Amino acid sequence: MPRPLYDRIDRAILDHLQRHGRTPNVDLAEAVRLSPSSCLRRTKALEEDGVLAGYRADLDRERLGLGLTVFLSLRVEHSRTTSQVVEEALKAIDHVVACHVVSGDADFLVELAVPDLRTFETVLTDQILAIGPVRDARSTFCIRTVIDRGPLPLNSWPAPRPSDVQRRQPG
Repeated sequence: MPRPLYDRIDRAILDHLQRHGRTPNVDLAEAVRLSPSSCLRRTKALEEDGVLAGYRADLDRERLGLGLTVFLSLRVEHSRTTSQVVEEALKAIDHVVACHVVSGDADFLVELAVPDLRTFETVLTDQILAIGPVRDARSTFCIRTVIDRGPLPLNSWPAPRPSDVQRRQPG
């Protein structure tokens, strides 16, 4: 199914919500210059399309005692079901905050948030290396985070052609 077409107002709604997720609809409507009912209709359409995937609070890892960020490159044994087994096992580990299937020397790049090295060692040895297909794990420790969870660059989203905008006019 072709991707729905989004216009500058949809982009403005998404951009504003990325930066200010708790914005009430009335304030969001004012910020993007729409009526509250049109703004709510568009926001709901973006949620239904899956472009607006959810809302969450941005927590401070350091203040929560999870100040050590570790990136773990995993190499796994390859078979028909390997990836699914590894993915499901990693999803079950609380300290895993992100996981990517990657190309290159590793098969997975895993981000962990842990309080200290001792906890990392326990998670690594008791949980990650216990995943059957995992053959090798290489860790990289974050010294300092420069950019984290910044807004997506919506300016790179292709602008719809004028004829396409006429097809989708949610409000």
